[in-house]
Amino acid sequence: MIYSLFVVLIVIAALLMIAIVLIQESKGGGLSSQFSSSNSIMGVRKTTDVVEKATWGLAIAMVVFSVVCAYVAPKSVTDTSVLENAATETQTTNPNTTPGFGAGSQGTATPSTPAPANAPVKK
Repeated sequence: MIYSLFVVLIVIAALLMIAIVLIQESKGGGLSSQFSSSNSIMGVRKTTDVVEKATWGLAIAMVVFSVVCAYVAPKSVTDTSVLENAATETQTTNPNTTPGFGAGSQGTATPSTPAPANAPVKK
């Protein structure tokens, strides 16, 4: 339950981080040029400070959430691997199809010995 909560918080922080990075003013103007009315109200420098602080805050939050999520991750109750169990329980190796054991040479006619032309056809 707590693990799922931290996974959801990481996803929310990541989505917010994407939105804030898109809003930030880049060398080409970025999407922040579309918010010129908010720049005139709060001032250009003030908006840049808020966006930059939000970016750093979300980055730190994502790191903290990731560390906590790794700490509270569900632990395995057994020492065996699920893949190892599946591999040892279902041995489906066919020696006739294993390379080097004459696969294809058992029960098939080879091109060098064609079937007789007057052989009876089974119906």
